[in-house]
Amino acid sequence: MKNTTLHLALIGDYNPDVIAHQAIPLALQQAADTLGLTVHAQWLDTDTLPPSLHGFDGFWCVPASPYRDAEGALRAIRFAREQRRPFLGTCGGFQHAVLEYARNVLGWADAEHGELAPDAKRAVITPLSCALVEATDTVRLAPYTRIAEAYGHLDIEEGYRCRYGMSPEFASALLEGQLISSGHDSAGDVRAVELLDHPFFVATLFQPERAALKGITPPLAVALLKACQAVSA
Repeated sequence: MKNTTLHLALIGDYNPDVIAHQAIPLALQQAADTLGLTVHAQWLDTDTLPPSLHGFDGFWCVPASPYRDAEGALRAIRFAREQRRPFLGTCGGFQHAVLEYARNVLGWADAEHGELAPDAKRAVITPLSCALVEATDTVRLAPYTRIAEAYGHLDIEEGYRCRYGMSPEFASALLEGQLISSGHDSAGDVRAVELLDHPFFVATLFQPERAALKGITPPLAVALLKACQAVSA
């Protein structure tokens, strides 16, 4: 019998003024109602993560970085990746998922986030050529990916509040293995990634949770909970 009560960790430093933080609990409730589930979501501040994360069925690394403790966020992402727990990263969660992969899978010990270390030689996250602050843009999804399966079609429109993304300089090297690009904007820039060798590991530079504030259940919230239910069954 599939688990009907799920425990989800929200990785990030909660701020009631952040639009995404207002939207995420609503998105999860809407998704839970759609699937007939009960979801207990717990905010985990990056500087006070519990020693063990084994009690959570899935993880959502949320927007509003820089986090108080980037290493804390990276530890939670690594746990989700290595323990094969369903993971969704949005905005800052996307950025840190890429950074964690660069450091711990590719072995780039000097990989950095350009917001925290702007002079780093290997900044895998760098300023966008055009900041996407309170902007909406079209994203083209790659066929046969987790994200395309979630949305049910390949062309979507989503909202952003973001100034940093994957570095074009390192994109090819980052994406030549198990981490693939699963969504691009109209200019061809990477806007979503996922891991091939994982039950559900999806990260988006856009903030799909914002749809919940308009009464629309975000497809990725539904997909995350479905994955959690499958893994915890």
